[in-house]
Amino acid sequence: MAILKIRNLTVRFATSTGSFTAVDGIDTEVDRGEVLAIVGESGSGKSVSMLAVMGLLPDTATITADEMSYDGHDLLKMTKAERRQLIGREITMIFQEPIASLNPSFTVGFQIEEVLRLNLGLSRRDARARALELFKQVGIPSPEEKLGAYPHQMSGGQCQRVMIAMAIASKPRLLIADEPTTALDVTIQKQILDLLMSLQEEYGMALIMITHDMGVVAETADRVVVQYKGRKMEEADVLSLFEAPQHPYTRALLAALPENATGDRLPTVSDFFAEGAQ
Repeated sequence: MAILKIRNLTVRFATSTGSFTAVDGIDTEVDRGEVLAIVGESGSGKSVSMLAVMGLLPDTATITADEMSYDGHDLLKMTKAERRQLIGREITMIFQEPIASLNPSFTVGFQIEEVLRLNLGLSRRDARARALELFKQVGIPSPEEKLGAYPHQMSGGQCQRVMIAMAIASKPRLLIADEPTTALDVTIQKQILDLLMSLQEEYGMALIMITHDMGVVAETADRVVVQYKGRKMEEADVLSLFEAPQHPYTRALLAALPENATGDRLPTVSDFFAEGAQ
């Protein structure tokens, strides 16, 4: 049964030269306990569509949809106060660039404890104990020491683990991970992906993985949505997508993987759209 349903989502931004459509009629849903990957190049509307779900787009954005619901709750009709009861508790998000997502003026311990106090109503003492427990759970070395560290004193991988700890602090039912490994080296990427998948299985969360990396999709997803220029090009289970992609853009993404190179250069999207796709 779907925990998140989106029907005909459109997001437009007001600009000095007129309205710009970033997301154009997207339909998406994710079931309880499912891992859904949303893939596509930069500018395809992946992050914007999920930020619309989170209610985190600026006032210049106009959001319309036939349906945007979480567990039967209409997100479009909710007040900001009502949505705050869900966001950060039942629905959480891991953002790109973990160091940029953390406040450089406060220790990481203070920041995660603040999340715990605000969202779960914990006392300072209980929040500290829970933060330490979370740091141990996500594999941060010397967790007691790292609670007192500032973001710049930690590696990119450690900062990403802090962001994951914040995201799972309330044991959410839906976790959105927006390019969670982009800024990390290959070895750390694997560790972070393994951590996310183990936590997803442990908590039974629905997980939406936003990425442009088809290798990440192959390792993590049950089902895949492919987006291009704000529109959904294709949707399939992960095995079907890799074995028999139906849309030219999906074939372009797969053919552009280095291991699939057969000539002097990698194919481009234009090569595949020349086949006559709209």
